[in-house]
Amino acid sequence: MKAAFEHGWQHLWLLMGVTALGLVLRLIGLADKPLWTDEFSTIVFSLGNSFLTVPIDQVINANQLLEPLRPRAGVGIDQVVQSLFSESNHPPLYFMLSHFWLKLFPPNSLGVVSAWAARSLAVLFGVAAIPLSYCLGWLAFRSRAVSHLAAGLMAVSPFAIYLSQEARHYTLPILWIIASLCCLMVAARTIRDRTPLPGWICWVWILVNGLGIATHYFFAFTLAAEAVVVACLGLIQSWRERGIWHSSTHWLRIWAVAAGTAVAGLVWFPVLLNTQDSELTRWIYRGGRDGISWLDPILQAVAGWISMIYLLPIQADSEAIALLSGIGLVLLTLWTLPKLFWGLKVQWMNRDPRLAVMVLGSFVGSAILVFFSVSYFFGADLTGAFRYNFAYFPGVIVLLAAGLGAGWNVIRRIAWSPADQVPIALLKLMRVSGRRTILLIGLLSLLGGLTVVSNLGYQKVHRPDVVAREILAQSSERILIAIPHRTHGQTGRMMGIALELERILDSFRDRGSDVPMLDIKFLLAQDTQRSSEPIEETLNNALNELTKPRQSSSPDGGVDLWLINFHEVDPQPLEAILRQQRCAAQTDSESVDGYRYRMYRCRGRIKRP
Repeated sequence: MKAAFEHGWQHLWLLMGVTALGLVLRLIGLADKPLWTDEFSTIVFSLGNSFLTVPIDQVINANQLLEPLRPRAGVGIDQVVQSLFSESNHPPLYFMLSHFWLKLFPPNSLGVVSAWAARSLAVLFGVAAIPLSYCLGWLAFRSRAVSHLAAGLMAVSPFAIYLSQEARHYTLPILWIIASLCCLMVAARTIRDRTPLPGWICWVWILVNGLGIATHYFFAFTLAAEAVVVACLGLIQSWRERGIWHSSTHWLRIWAVAAGTAVAGLVWFPVLLNTQDSELTRWIYRGGRDGISWLDPILQAVAGWISMIYLLPIQADSEAIALLSGIGLVLLTLWTLPKLFWGLKVQWMNRDPRLAVMVLGSFVGSAILVFFSVSYFFGADLTGAFRYNFAYFPGVIVLLAAGLGAGWNVIRRIAWSPADQVPIALLKLMRVSGRRTILLIGLLSLLGGLTVVSNLGYQKVHRPDVVAREILAQSSERILIAIPHRTHGQTGRMMGIALELERILDSFRDRGSDVPMLDIKFLLAQDTQRSSEPIEETLNNALNELTKPRQSSSPDGGVDLWLINFHEVDPQPLEAILRQQRCAAQTDSESVDGYRYRMYRCRGRIKRP
């Protein structure tokens, strides 16, 4: 009894150590990467603020632009929900929790919410997924090796670390997915054993599913995959029993779970109706595919799957390193697949693990099928946004752990088997896997996690830091940064540039260096059907205001104009305005993630006597 107790403590200490490792990895460089548009949305709506308070079609300064990022006294949850529903297309649960979380942290030197404060809540949920993955591994396979490997892979997974360092609502639904999969495993065993599903499991399952939908609408993909699994299990059981469906009470309870989940989901249907044509979601829809572009969703999906366990510096500045990293990832994947295949084959040999492989494998396969169906039949590029893979990611982690965990004691299992009855799967697994191989895979996955925190992989979707450095390197005195405005997505892009400019200037002050004397202005020029005037006229008016000699210390009242993402604007009227304002291009058109930019030196209209 004492030995069993001590053994249990060893497992607990190991789990705590792995969880601590996951926490450290997620905190490394947490605030170093620039905030991007979606993270600004999280901050603004969590504070109960609005992007609509930022002036449009007017020349503004950084204080006006960053005002929605500043906490306000007396703001409650009702304003959080109101702002979110009126300006965004997401359910409110994460934003409500974030609202209370941000109250724990003081604003930074600019008076705005810090990146560390905004992202740390996602870190908290990401760390919680580590012990929960252990629980799911144990519930599914009743194996300590599989459970610890599931926790370890969740701790060091590059994809998991990437999601945890985003101030977004992806790590919280992962917790709900793990809990829902636990309920699914219990239901699967009751279907196999023809026993009633416990009533308390039904209530927990409904509650978890409701919370999942209230966190992210793509949780519906998780529910669709689970529904497919339950239906398949029922059909298999019916076929084995020659069409007889046993335990009607059991199926009534499963139908009750389905009905309760449906009600929890339909609550959000009116919200979805109001946002289905939103500009905010149009980026994900692409035109028709032709030729090799039909393979894009498949290739993107494969790349996303690989990054769940491996990642190398594919976004390094050196093209040679990036190319070698890509080749290395392909080779690592080909080396790993046989180990997973034979490991799952071994798991299939026993009754309980076979059910777990069937359930989790069917779940992951069904979810992937749903993603491909949406991508191909509805033209939505879901596979290109790797972050959406959170909808089935926990199932992948536990399956990986099961495939690898089968090789942990493979030599002992062969020794216990009769000499003339050693399964071929065990022999194959012994040749390709073992404890050293499993530890090596864990270390390689850890290397992938370090790649993420070093910003050599899974860089932010937008790179305002690159644009800000270029602006400070090329400009002098008066600067106008302009962007076409359609949604608060463009406001977020501009906020990113403003914050990065302030961060770089602060670094000059901290080092005691001379700080450039710059007068930086911003222009969000509305470019929608609601615009009161053409976008080029808005730009023209702004330049007329800024190039007045009395507004500048330069003789000609010149201003450095940075056009951001104006490639989507009709070029002819724009070029006419640039000629009238005597704007000469000073740089080539450059592009980086989220931005295409070019600098002009504008001297203003010729003043006639």
